[in-house]
Amino acid sequence: MQIELIETFLDLCETKNFNRTADRLRVTQSTISGRIQSLEAILGRTLFTRSRAGTELTLEGLKFEPHARKLRHSWAEALHATRTAGTAAMRLRIGMQHDLTGNMIGGWVRDFRASLPDTAFYIEADYSPAMSSDLQIGALDFAMMYTAHMHPDLYFETLGEIPYRMISTEVDRLGEVRFDRYIVTNFSPAYGAAHAALLPELSDAPVSSGESTTVAGLLLSLGGSAYVIEEMAQELIASGKCHMVRDAPPILQTVYAGVHLRNRHRPMHRRLLHLLRAQFAGRRLSERIRVAKS
Repeated sequence: MQIELIETFLDLCETKNFNRTADRLRVTQSTISGRIQSLEAILGRTLFTRSRAGTELTLEGLKFEPHARKLRHSWAEALHATRTAGTAAMRLRIGMQHDLTGNMIGGWVRDFRASLPDTAFYIEADYSPAMSSDLQIGALDFAMMYTAHMHPDLYFETLGEIPYRMISTEVDRLGEVRFDRYIVTNFSPAYGAAHAALLPELSDAPVSSGESTTVAGLLLSLGGSAYVIEEMAQELIASGKCHMVRDAPPILQTVYAGVHLRNRHRPMHRRLLHLLRAQFAGRRLSERIRVAKS
């Protein structure tokens, strides 16, 4: 069975629209129709009904859907297993939220390699929706993200929280922050809601971004005030280029680990989760000690 038939079937399950699936898969509508007809011929069952109300799964289609998801994931795992990983026994593909690929990534990958010495690691930065999609299809083995996109094939655990701090090139008091010199940050829906609740008067500022590196570049080139991830805030303050806005409240962003449901209990994935939970526990302890000393 061609994997394109399975991919088309599963996409159509989501969109319930032949034209939209054709756009998403970058093929013609007639190609989508042909693939579904081929799949139905192989199975000897009608999978969809089409009417003015839209496209809906038949009872047979509903029964086939979870098996199709398993087939897609098994295919991705088979491809992954046959690709070279150099001298390593296997390769793990790990996705990380863009803001987590700064100084923190070094400690994480060091621990990964120490715990799994026979494993090669491929690390890529991305955003939560794309990583969730890649976990579903098997393009990623493990992901650390800011938004857990719930799906029947995915499993999430909370790792901990990352603080964001307001810094400025101009002021050190919140009351002195100018609306027209403020950069709005929105790293996730939860973060955006927290920011709007804490600082409603600044939430509609004219410039915005969803990545700390971009925000830092804007601050250094344009000047102004903004939130960035704490590690970057401390670096910019230590360099003398920015000041901490001391009475601005920190905004905490939850970090989730995501895996495909079939990998939930695999020893390798559980080991990664254990290492990351320990890292975040260490961060919380360090933060309590730093606050107690300040």
